Amino acid sequence: MPLGNRLKELRAAKGLNQQALGTLVGASRQTISLIERGDYNPSITLALRIAKVFGTTVDQVFYLTEEDDL
Repeated sequence: MPLGNRLKELRAAKGLNQQALGTLVGASRQTISLIERGDYNPSITLALRIAKVFGTTVDQVFYLTEEDDL
């Protein structure tokens, strides 16, 4: 299941560019760009760091794009 995210939206609301967010979470600008485009899924640790920057939870930043058929 593809992982969607609200990273670009949250970043813009906080006035951060990709480089600044990367610096805050210990990742490169390129990694942030890949995550935003959906070309890279962050580790749990990185997802938690990103959520912390925005004062929110991981599931408010990242979400599954298709429903799981349990």
